[in-house]
Amino acid sequence: MAKGFQDTDSLCRELVKQAREGVFRSVYLLMGDEPYYVDMVCDAIMEHCLDESERDFNQTVCYGAEVDAETVITAARRYPMFADRQLVVVKEAQMMKSLEELSVYCQNPLDSTVLVITMHGASADKRKSLYKTVSKVGVVVESQTLRDYEVPRWIPMFYQSKGLSITPDAAALLAEHAGTDLAKISVETDKMLKNLPEGTKEVNAADIERNVGISRQYSIFELTKELSLKNSAKALKIAAYIGSAAKFAMPMAVSALFTHFYRILKYEALLTQNPRPGNDVKAKVLGVNPYFFAEYDTAVRNYPLKKCMAVIALLKEYDFKGKGGEVGEATPAELMVELTVRILNI
Repeated sequence: MAKGFQDTDSLCRELVKQAREGVFRSVYLLMGDEPYYVDMVCDAIMEHCLDESERDFNQTVCYGAEVDAETVITAARRYPMFADRQLVVVKEAQMMKSLEELSVYCQNPLDSTVLVITMHGASADKRKSLYKTVSKVGVVVESQTLRDYEVPRWIPMFYQSKGLSITPDAAALLAEHAGTDLAKISVETDKMLKNLPEGTKEVNAADIERNVGISRQYSIFELTKELSLKNSAKALKIAAYIGSAAKFAMPMAVSALFTHFYRILKYEALLTQNPRPGNDVKAKVLGVNPYFFAEYDTAVRNYPLKKCMAVIALLKEYDFKGKGGEVGEATPAELMVELTVRILNI
């Protein structure tokens, strides 16, 4: 997603809109590590390209592990029967040994065929003919996995597309629960919307907790906040809850803490160069909603450069311990509390 996830989102929503309006390209190459946008566009094309009555004779769906380029090209070069167009979809095309040979067809595709090539967890080689040809005659979507700090910014954009807004703390909570899995965020949101009162316009953290099954007292998001404020009593209570949770994994907790303190470190570097940065500059450096700026203003005072570096060194130590290194008989809960105590005492 080299141009940014906003560009990918905008492109894919435009392609979905065109599909609903009956406007299609000759060839689509949908690829990348993040399947959400690949599936979004492919599903829209399959839903709107043909009427139900036209699909038996004019829709071909095959899988890369089961077909070769010659079979796909033969299907694509057929003419539609009793319809204006036919649809050929190749799913999991990264499994095709002869994938690049599809470029032969793509150089001169039929106007009456819509060919959709999807690749999950992989991308076509941009130096080779298939990618270059589809870029000229059709459309390429490259959907890369979002970085963890980008997800809380993606969620409000996703909710806006559904005619809703979401509070920053709710977006952060949902992001922590789902990680970078955009499909999971979409599924959880759809389930939640069925349970919200009719006419709801804004989703808050309480809605997420009730309907997604998240308890904030087990939230690493809550822990980072209390560590930022150096609220020892509450931080230790949350650490104990987190460490005792059935699905607790020390490496994941350490990763989230590292992300938080790395942001503090970057913010300190920014303030050294520019003591009064504007909100747009802060947002770019921190990668968080402006709602959280006050927390980071406090955090940089509580963890100046040397302390912040010491915390990051400590996290490296506990990452090793969390993966089974030199922990003795300590339980995950005890390790989590121990780590929190040591951070607070730095």
